Amino acid sequence: QVELVESGGGSVQAGGSLRLSCQVSVNGYCRYDMSWYRQAPGKEREFVSGINRDGSIRYADSVKGRFTMSQDNNKNTVDLQMNSLKPEDTATYYCKTDRPRSAWCLDGMDSWGKGTLVTISS
Repeated sequence: QVELVESGGGSVQAGGSLRLSCQVSVNGYCRYDMSWYRQAPGKEREFVSGINRDGSIRYADSVKGRFTMSQDNNKNTVDLQMNSLKPEDTATYYCKTDRPRSAWCLDGMDSWGKGTLVTISS
């Protein structure tokens, strides 16, 4: 079982910063590649950032240079530091599990949190 709980959303003006956090709870020692997605009203859910299997981090072009993703295995958290926020960043942000490190943990793959709302005003 995997449970993801996002926090840190809120309302800020353009140019401001927010730090989102995803608390990851798993039964056992399963570890997963993790991603952040977002969905704005009237738009498709889109990829924001993710940790690759080789440890590298990838970002969508729209957030590259402004957002920083990190993972703390001791705290079991995945964070997203968002700087220089723009109105187009307004969306509900979700964290998600991707591929597990072990095949024993496949049942927890593609788990989603409930999301946290980020609103950026101009």
